[in-house]
Amino acid sequence: MGTNRRYAARIDRLMDDRILQRIASENPLQSLTDAELRKDTLPITRDPQPKKCKAWVRFGPHAMRVDAEVVVWNDLACGIRFTVGEKELRCWVWTNAVTPVTGTRPEQG
Repeated sequence: MGTNRRYAARIDRLMDDRILQRIASENPLQSLTDAELRKDTLPITRDPQPKKCKAWVRFGPHAMRVDAEVVVWNDLACGIRFTVGEKELRCWVWTNAVTPVTGTRPEQG
């Protein structure tokens, strides 16, 4: 017997969410420091309409790719927000850890 391909993407997404929730509950979210952000010399831009993205974040030693929104940025880094379960989290990540999400096609599921 085979698997039902119709629901495979949804099941994969649910498993990814559960893994993320477990890792986030057991490890602290890491964010860049003020020195790394060069807050004393680089201006920060705030976006009234946050842009969707995929971003790499770290929970302790674990790197995870999450669906997020870029809410602030400077020349080196992006301030993002994302949810894990029902909890909204925010952190700073290097700019090259962020990939903009383009297109408006809704996800299947």
